Amino acid sequence: MTAQPTGTSLWIRQFHPAPDAATRLVCLPHAGGSASYFFPVSKALSPKVDVLAIQYPGRQDRRNEKCIDSIRDLADALVPELLPWTDKPLALFGHSMGATLGFEVALRLEQKGVVPAALFASGRRAPSAHRDETVHQRDDEGLIAEVKSLSGTDSQLLGDDEILRMVLPAIRSDYKAAETYAYVPGPRLAAPIQAHVGTSDPKATVDEVRAWSEHTSGEFALHTYPGGHFYLNSQASQVIASISETLSPPPA
Repeated sequence: MTAQPTGTSLWIRQFHPAPDAATRLVCLPHAGGSASYFFPVSKALSPKVDVLAIQYPGRQDRRNEKCIDSIRDLADALVPELLPWTDKPLALFGHSMGATLGFEVALRLEQKGVVPAALFASGRRAPSAHRDETVHQRDDEGLIAEVKSLSGTDSQLLGDDEILRMVLPAIRSDYKAAETYAYVPGPRLAAPIQAHVGTSDPKATVDEVRAWSEHTSGEFALHTYPGGHFYLNSQASQVIASISETLSPPPA
């Protein structure tokens, strides 16, 4: 399910506008993902939190646009789209590749004087916890096998040739962006970081995720769950509850 772009931005989707919410949450998809992945999150958090789901170029209604295969280029393109939404406290939630993108977006926002209310990093090792990965260089069959092993895309959809032609370029581009990202040491974020991970995630160990603590001068919290890279699919209610408690704490 997709929504019409908000205003003139092709990047932002508001599935459940919440104009009276005190805070906004920007949701950044995983590699090959789209804004619609966060429809349930938007529904669950509205109207307490105004959720903005991000649609990257090269998929769904943006499939005719060129994909962006660099985390930093994605961040450079996205930040100007988000600045008009910073009239309220703005938090960032990113899963997998989206967490790394969230970090780079947060850095750019802070350079402009906007400190995010929080960075929620899900299913992704810290920027400084580097791995040498080359999945994006595999042939189509190898790339499909990787995605299936992580359960990130429905296997039946991957078996449809037409769907494959549409989604493989975006998946490959996103994998390239995530795998070629290299952290450049610099100032820590002022924003607090809350990290979430499945304890059997092959793409991020608990220790690699705990290293997010090195990237903030604010508070840090680590939450672990049973499950693999897409633990979020089965543990969504717990993650959403943690986000809600952080952004909309109950009155004292």
